[in-house]
This record gives sequence, C-alpha cells and structure tokens, in this order.
Amino acid sequence: MRVMVVGGGGREHALCWGLGASPLCSALFCAPGNAGIADVATCLPVNSDDLAGLVAAAQKEKIDFVIVGPEAPLVAGLVDRLAAAGIKSFGPTAKAARLEGSKAFMKDFFNRHCIPTAAYGRFTDAAKAKAFIDQKGAPIVVKADGLAAGKGVILCEDIAEAHAAVDSMMTDKIFGAAGNEIVVEEFLEGEEASFFALVDGAVALPLVAAQDHKAVGDGDTGPNTGGMGAYSPAPIIDAGMQTRIMAEVIMPTVRGMAAEGAPFKGVLFAGLMITKDGPKTLEFNVRFGDPECEVLMARLKSDLLPALIAAVDGQLKNFDLRWRDEAAVAVIMAAEGYPGTPKNGTIIAGLDAAAKVEGVTVFHAGTKAELRDGKAVIVANGGRVLAVTATGKTVTEAQARAYRGVDAIRWPEGFCRRDIGWRAVAREQKS
Repeated sequence: MRVMVVGGGGREHALCWGLGASPLCSALFCAPGNAGIADVATCLPVNSDDLAGLVAAAQKEKIDFVIVGPEAPLVAGLVDRLAAAGIKSFGPTAKAARLEGSKAFMKDFFNRHCIPTAAYGRFTDAAKAKAFIDQKGAPIVVKADGLAAGKGVILCEDIAEAHAAVDSMMTDKIFGAAGNEIVVEEFLEGEEASFFALVDGAVALPLVAAQDHKAVGDGDTGPNTGGMGAYSPAPIIDAGMQTRIMAEVIMPTVRGMAAEGAPFKGVLFAGLMITKDGPKTLEFNVRFGDPECEVLMARLKSDLLPALIAAVDGQLKNFDLRWRDEAAVAVIMAAEGYPGTPKNGTIIAGLDAAAKVEGVTVFHAGTKAELRDGKAVIVANGGRVLAVTATGKTVTEAQARAYRGVDAIRWPEGFCRRDIGWRAVAREQKS
C-alpha cells in the first residue's frame, strides 16, 4: 500500500516510524513532515490545514490509505473530503470529530449518555460565566470551547484567577475564536490518565494506557502546555480500571455517537481523572495524543497498519494487538519561551549521540533542516521540538535512559522537565 500521514509533529514521526516497519507499506509519505520524518518517509510540502492541497497530493501520489494525525484537519472535515475523492482514511468525520472540536458539544454529549464527568456550565456571556464561578467557588476550571493546541484549559485556585481566565479567553481572545464560548467546570481530585481505544463505529479495541505531564515545570508547576512528556504503562489503570473505563466511558460513547448519526471511526482518546469514585472524563480527543503516541508506538509489538485499516473497515471484532512488556518514557525538549513565543532557528546538535543510547529513539516534533555556512544542520521550528523516547524493563530504567539521551543533545536554547514519570517511579521505589 502507498500510505500518507498528515502532520508534522512528534506524533506523526512516531506513526511514520511504526508504519515504516509494516510489510504492507510499499511507500510512505508525510505532509508536511519534519527533519526527522524525512529519514523514514517522503515529505510533501503541504500543510496539515490545507485540505484541498492534501486531497490533491494524495491523488497525485496515488495514495491508498491516509492517516490523519492532528485534530484541526479532522475537525475541518479532511476525512469527509478524502472519502468524497474515493481515498480511504483513518480518522473520524467532521461530525464525529465534534467530540474534540467543541467542549460544549462534548459535555452535553456526556450528559445525554450518562458518561461520568465533572459538573459544568457553558457560556457565551462573560458576566454569566463569572456569576456561575461566584456561585460554585474555587478551585475551578475554565476551558476554551474550541481547539487551542492543548493549552485552552486554565486551573484556577481562587475566584479572582477564574474571573481573569474568563476575561483572557472571552475578551482578550488569547485563544482566538476558540474562546467565543467557554466551559466552566468543577475541579476534580485524583490522578490523570490518558486512555486510548481504536474504534470502528461499533467495536472498540483498548490500547495500553499512558500518563502525560501537561504543566511546563517540574512538580507539575506553571502553565499548561501541549504536553511535556509521557510514560506507559500508567499504574493507575489496572485491568479492573480498564474494564470500568471501557464500560462506563468508551462503549457508551461509541453507542451514543452511532445513535446520533455520527458513528465514530478512528482513535478515541479519553483524558480521565481517576477519582475515589472511579473514572471521570475530563475531555475527549479524536486522534492519538502527543507525546502519548510516542510511548505507545515504542511499546507496540503488532503491525500498526492492519489495525488502522481494520478500524476503517469495521473489522475490529476480529482483531487483537500485542504489546511489549517494557515500559516507555518520552521527554519533550522545548524551545526557550514555550508555551509562550518559542525561540526558533537555533541549531540542535548531538542527535546521533542521543540515538546511540541503549533503548532511545529521538522523535522530531518541531524541526527543519537548513544549510548554515554550507553545512547541513537541524534547527528548532516550533514550541515542542524533540521527544526523546526510551524503553526499559521498568519506568525507572526507561526514565534514566531517556535523560541520558537528553543529556547527549547539545542545544543550549532548549529545555525540558527533569521529572517525567515521577509517579510511576515513586511507586516502583515503594515496591
């Protein structure tokens, strides 16, 4: 098969890395890709938000199967456009992608189908949102309704902070049109986890769970980001908890979307809070997480491509996936200034040395190749720039290897958290 991946981040590098090993894949393309993806796929100069350009590129390259990585083209209807052109693709339709495209739609869907979630209100009026906050008290969570690159959630410790969050989203438009409507919801206590399932419209196949670190700083401090690192397995999701999540969250969603005339096909990513009362759904994403995808691909033993095809063809009931017993840890190296305005164009060296560390794979998230003084170099081209990913017998071992990889990279303008996987490491030390 001739396969094309849409996107240019660490998730897409991990997907290309996994797909390239498939005997079913005769040619692999990525649009637009990045400097690391160029080592495993042919990069096409088409941005992931150029829907017409992507369809045209797929037609020109005679692509048999498209895998859409980021959320924005899914919400915008890329899968619908590809289907209209007779091209098979992995991902939900625009109608099904509303589960991520609108938090207000998602929360109302939870209510309609009795899916456990935080109590909430949705608002297009700032004064009414503030009145709701005054009534509920703090801590409280303020979320932009639309897509905001994983940064549209503000955890507010007091009412003044929550009022300021409303103003920043609705008046100052820090997330643009995504903040035209907001969701205000109760603060849930517990441990967060990322749960993934392949879905074919009727059947859901659970993948291994992961945990990510949203805050920019060590100890989960500072503003939210798109994710500063991830690890798998997530000890909080044992076999019993997985059964509950499938029964209480995933399958009611699959049945509910089908009943509402928008059957979901693709990967359903539930951001969960595991509370003392069980799993509560914080959000849905309609694609692989980033950086969770990097640790999932590092642990996946089966061929990824037939699994994705089975989801599109409605054949997951006949499918199973095998996973390595090893743990995986991904550490994000970000450009100075992230999650604000990142400093781009800085040279990154030592990538080959990092890749030589046992168990380490360096996935590129925001890089490009340039000529400087006649010499080919890799430079930063985004906020989250590298995902240094390692496997090991335990999370502790994988974490140590990942940081050895990080320390082999010479990039003074880059930074990372030094505590990725800390919850699992603490559990392993106790046991």
